[in-house]
Amino acid sequence: MTLKLRDGVSATDTDYGMALLDEASGEYWNLNPTAALALRTLLDGGTPAQAVQELTEHYAVDAETASQDVEDLVGELHSAGLVKEQTAS
Repeated sequence: MTLKLRDGVSATDTDYGMALLDEASGEYWNLNPTAALALRTLLDGGTPAQAVQELTEHYAVDAETASQDVEDLVGELHSAGLVKEQTAS
């Protein structure tokens, strides 16, 4: 399964992480550097486990905490309607 931004949602890197814009509603979300790294990994086709690995390699965080953070991030992005999951075809 691959995580994709929903149509009409754009992302841009910032000095402090990443910003997501829902072009339909005009709402935007700022992601801190750790959330941005996790989301970039997932959008590039990585698995949640790979996102956890990236976080533990780049930041002083243990795998359990990183795993919970990735799970929370994906849940919040789904709740906000910013992402969708696609199966490989």
